[in-house]
Amino acid sequence: MFKAYELGIKAKFTPISLEDYENWVNQQGKDRYIITILGEKLAAEQISEVTKIISEKNLNIDSIKRLTGRLSLVKKEEYPRASIQLSIRGKIGDKSDFTRKFMEISRELDADIAFQEDNIFRRNRRLVCFDMDSTLIQTEVIDELAELAGVGEQVKAITESAMQGEIDFNESFKQRMKLLEGLSESVLQEVAERLPITKGAKRLIDTLHYYGFKTAILSGGFTYFGHYLQKKLDIDYVFANQLEIKDGVLTGGYLGDIVDGNKKAEYLQQLADEMGIDISQTIAVGDGANDLQMLNLAGLGIAFHAKPTVKDNAQSSISSIGLDGVLYLLGYHDRHIDLLS
Repeated sequence: MFKAYELGIKAKFTPISLEDYENWVNQQGKDRYIITILGEKLAAEQISEVTKIISEKNLNIDSIKRLTGRLSLVKKEEYPRASIQLSIRGKIGDKSDFTRKFMEISRELDADIAFQEDNIFRRNRRLVCFDMDSTLIQTEVIDELAELAGVGEQVKAITESAMQGEIDFNESFKQRMKLLEGLSESVLQEVAERLPITKGAKRLIDTLHYYGFKTAILSGGFTYFGHYLQKKLDIDYVFANQLEIKDGVLTGGYLGDIVDGNKKAEYLQQLADEMGIDISQTIAVGDGANDLQMLNLAGLGIAFHAKPTVKDNAQSSISSIGLDGVLYLLGYHDRHIDLLS
């Protein structure tokens, strides 16, 4: 009391029952978890539905905090986004059931709800790996090339089936490559220069580098475009497929191994080993069926605007806002991000 007086702080004391006190004591040392709610706008309804599930599981909410700045009621936001983080504590029996319930209500509430353990690794992530097509960029490069080769519809149909997991990725890759045979090498730069960068990608990667993370592209696409994005966004590593080119035209073939789902997971593990970090200190972000292996291997796997099969099988997902939503899953507040500007 004297210290509070000295500091000019008003202290208010509220009596609690013995039962409430004992419940609070019993929560000490229990497992801790973080729930992050994301959306263009968040209202009391979304938070209420989340807290209902927490209450049903007899878990304790330690804190609720807003990670994004408040939205103006007058000025229209060019890129609205909101994030609320809840820190909870207690014993969770079936974690998959807990996650499933959040998945169900997220569809109804038009918001993303991510659930993760609040352990030492969550605070010490060091490597973030991205799929390229439909993740870092808002298109499938092979579809863009196919349009220029006059086989757009054929290739798009194969791409969609592969990303949904309906056909084998390697077989689909070979089929699509064959259809590109004879395409001029000169179109590659034209396609690269007009690649639409995903909203929030630059903000995310700039922030990650500022705070000491390494970044990588692990793509079933092509090295030519991966290296273009590497320079544009300052990515540290690129692993992708290499086009075979002879006499200035695409042969319809490729060099080296196909970078499929298994290969992406291998590269993720390889980078973690080379950096001397635990795999739990890694993050993977992707949208297609060929990303599932790396999403499930990483310490935090995030399905980004993903196909239903991928979203249902990933640890976390973001579908309501841009790629910088990843920062809120890491616990960053807008004030931490705004330091860069």
